Amino acid sequence: MPSRPLYRLAVTLFLIAASALWTGANAQFSPKTTGQGTSVVTTPYVRAELLAHAPQGVAPGQPLWLGLQITHQPEWHTYWKNPGDSGLPTDLAWTLPAGLDAGEIAWPLPKKIPIGTLANYGYEGTVLLPVPVTVASTYAPGPLAKDATIKLRASWLVCRKECIPEEGEFTLQLPIQSTTALNGAAFDAAAKAHPGPVLAGTNGIVPDSQAQLAAEGNTLDVSVQGLPVALRGKTLDLFPETAEVIDNAASWKQSWNGSVWTAQIPLSTQRSASPSLMPVVLAEQSPAHANGPDTRTGYRAELKVLGTWPPVASMTAVSPALEAALKANAAQAGGAATSAAGSGASALTLTAALLGALLGGLILNLMPCVFPVLAIKVVGFTQHAQDRRAHRISGIAYTAGVVLSFMLLGALMLGLRAAGEAVGWGFQLQSPAVVASLAALFTLIALNLAGVFEFGHFLPSSVASLQARHPVADSFLTGVLAVAVASPCTAPFMGASLGLTATLPAPQALAVFAALGLGLALPYLVASFVPAVARALPRPGAWMDTFRKLMAFPMLATVVWLVWVLGQQSGIDGAGALLILLVGLSLVVWALSLAGRARVWMATVSIAAMALLVWAFAPHITHIPTAQAATPSTQASATGWQPWAPGAAEQIVAGGRPVFVDFTAAWCVTCQYNKKTTLADADVLADLQAKNVALLRADWTRRDPAITAALASLGRSGVPVYVFYRPGKPPVVLTEVLSVDEVRATIAQL
Repeated sequence: MPSRPLYRLAVTLFLIAASALWTGANAQFSPKTTGQGTSVVTTPYVRAELLAHAPQGVAPGQPLWLGLQITHQPEWHTYWKNPGDSGLPTDLAWTLPAGLDAGEIAWPLPKKIPIGTLANYGYEGTVLLPVPVTVASTYAPGPLAKDATIKLRASWLVCRKECIPEEGEFTLQLPIQSTTALNGAAFDAAAKAHPGPVLAGTNGIVPDSQAQLAAEGNTLDVSVQGLPVALRGKTLDLFPETAEVIDNAASWKQSWNGSVWTAQIPLSTQRSASPSLMPVVLAEQSPAHANGPDTRTGYRAELKVLGTWPPVASMTAVSPALEAALKANAAQAGGAATSAAGSGASALTLTAALLGALLGGLILNLMPCVFPVLAIKVVGFTQHAQDRRAHRISGIAYTAGVVLSFMLLGALMLGLRAAGEAVGWGFQLQSPAVVASLAALFTLIALNLAGVFEFGHFLPSSVASLQARHPVADSFLTGVLAVAVASPCTAPFMGASLGLTATLPAPQALAVFAALGLGLALPYLVASFVPAVARALPRPGAWMDTFRKLMAFPMLATVVWLVWVLGQQSGIDGAGALLILLVGLSLVVWALSLAGRARVWMATVSIAAMALLVWAFAPHITHIPTAQAATPSTQASATGWQPWAPGAAEQIVAGGRPVFVDFTAAWCVTCQYNKKTTLADADVLADLQAKNVALLRADWTRRDPAITAALASLGRSGVPVYVFYRPGKPPVVLTEVLSVDEVRATIAQL
């Protein structure tokens, strides 16, 4: 076995890995969410998402809608434009590019929500608040602009018996030229839920509707004409757009006189307005506890108020109960914010996160993605087996390499998030350039282990001699390599700890990454300090050269996997281009390993050929084919799985059907293992079918800010993540490494 390969190998691998990470960070991360906002904000009570609908792109004269979709937890609600006796309407403040002008919210039909002796008007379940956007003829995004940056600051009050004021900042990159119609069904439903005008008469004139003030001044006698025939004879709800006029909770009489609807509605004792024109919305009365989608149609009428209003009562900004609730919640939120800003997470939360990361790192050693680095670790371990001091120094250096690499990777991830990038664990493998670089890296490792070449042939003697002076660098850079190959995997306990880093201050978040690295390195560190482990190893000999060459095959298997991953990202042409370049790379290193004149001639020809291959085929690696997106949908549909889309799970659950979502990626080894074992188990599939569970697959192979935001809402920052959504109940997140018993037990509880 060559005497000095490890340090030279590690130096080269480190340089290639560093180049791969830098290339990925600059080539792949074109942001879909920017600034401090994302397209989704999740709280314990609602999930709010910024949606867009631009079927013809962003252009003058073409329809463009934006909207905030709010999905409430059971029994919680937000409010209409007139919230009723208490509450506050949702407020949307837009920041749009020059030439785009947002209109008012096209409020969908609300529900009447009784609360004790009060009555409010608002929304439960899922509601979309759409806003029309006008694109001016002067709109000029620029010849190189591909996206329009949409920013929204929204505030809402969510209530059950208590009220919680909340707000969120949202950012969305809207394609200018291409179609954005994924949420078309949601916007169509919102348009149908928006109240339309009362019908015109046979002469084309909309009949006048009026409200006559009673002589005693405490009742409005309402008369509305032009309502559709389908409503005649039915009991209606009336929603006044003007607040603090009628007694919202009072019972009142209504009747039909032919085509005219009449009602006697009591005025509020706290009335603060005296309108001459009073717009109202009328709709068929809904059951008190109706489930399922709202199929009512609303009609808007403007009532001419006849008579003289009595004097108004003293005006109150909000009800005393609401004011007290708002003050209490604001004080509580302020105190929590001050505490969080001063000390970050609680000691208990941080301790749990650190322990989870440590356990996750330990289990990560059992993941198949760490196996390719076994060759270098075992060879290095055996080299120092009879030298206890060198053995311990090697263990410490390896641990330092692992821990520092995890912290650097974590710092890069946190920095990209702070800059507005939607990234998570394994983000670097979402870049085709990084995947191709890692395939080249493991090809070089395999050729070196197989004895095709030695790094000493390429490096100056001064560099090669560094191993004799600094042997611990071998172990340190082996730790760096271990982190590079471990990053595609997520072990149990890792998901929750890494998800928590998004909410922690930077020092605490980096401590979690350090604990994860310590867990990965801990078995090797302990073994280096336990003499019994060294004594159990065989003595150095010819077997080491055989073992070294044997370990070339796991490296080649890793290359096969990386080529497959690239094929998922860049298509068959990208995978083929990578294979051609790997063959060219192998030719170059073989030519450089020759001696004499043959080396000069063969190296010159092979390097020239490699340059030509890079020029011809490298663009295919990073090119994302436009037709690629249709392939996963077809394959998923054939197996019962459907592609995930923002809001799809919530819409299915709203219809009463449970949903199972598989957040996965082609480069995630744990994901592929679960997919081929537990998720393909016949009993699991039969249970899912028996419970009529909808199957959705969110593919995170390529960067997708919507999936990143969905993972963040679940407290996760990487894949795999497996979630069951159930009607009227909170979602259930399963462990990262699935077992048949765990999945079947969860299905049985649906």
